[in-house]
Amino acid sequence: MTTAKEIIEYMESLRNEEQRENLMRFFKTAPGEYGYGDEFLGLKVPETREVVRAAKDILIDEVPVLLMSKWHEVRLCGFLILVSKFEKLSTKRLENDPEAITKRDEILTMYLRYAERASNWDLVDLSVHKILGHWLLLPTCLGGRDAGLHKNYKLHLLNELAASDNLWKQRMSIVCSWKTSQQGDPSWCLRYAEIHLHHPHDLMHKAVGWMLREMGKRVSMDLLRDFLRQHAHEMPRTMLRYAIEKMNEEERKQWMEVKVFSTKSPSY
Repeated sequence: MTTAKEIIEYMESLRNEEQRENLMRFFKTAPGEYGYGDEFLGLKVPETREVVRAAKDILIDEVPVLLMSKWHEVRLCGFLILVSKFEKLSTKRLENDPEAITKRDEILTMYLRYAERASNWDLVDLSVHKILGHWLLLPTCLGGRDAGLHKNYKLHLLNELAASDNLWKQRMSIVCSWKTSQQGDPSWCLRYAEIHLHHPHDLMHKAVGWMLREMGKRVSMDLLRDFLRQHAHEMPRTMLRYAIEKMNEEERKQWMEVKVFSTKSPSY
């Protein structure tokens, strides 16, 4: 498959009505729920990944057609194609290759241009750390020639996502730190965990707690404890529970007994 049209027609041919109904319940698509309006074909993620493998030679210019699809699974396919192309350009051999840098920047730019099409948590979580998160760790031509400007540009992009009124862009700004924490850099996680500390949505409480947990596991449990000592008293309980999940039972109990005594009005 080398065109978006071929991919969409093939994926539509796999439509599974029973699975579709299950997915629409699971991803909260009823009126008033966070996934309201999303449309599903009823494909499982491994089926979509098979399509991505079959479409390995598709041109990047075809991907926006997938990302603009009404079908959740087709959009996921588009995002995973971007992941696949980005990863192939991000090997050790190509990290500093000028052509690879330019192409990675093009993929990142496309990803962010269509960020709102990642309109549910799975679309974010299966792609953002592998594109945006990885890009944070790599050379870029975006933001100017100076390395210091690159750092500022990266912060600017994440700050824009964090300050957006779009829940999924906000989630991107913290879940991208999964990759940076895996590579030993806790700074992105700590910065955006603090920014989102008072977010009103449960999905963000889970995301922030999850990323703090991963940072503690991958980088330093002492850093996680330092963060908790500063903020446990104001963290939503779901966020705190997710953050301490890898600690032993006695320590988890101690953290959960920290009283909530200070809250701030969210700026969303």
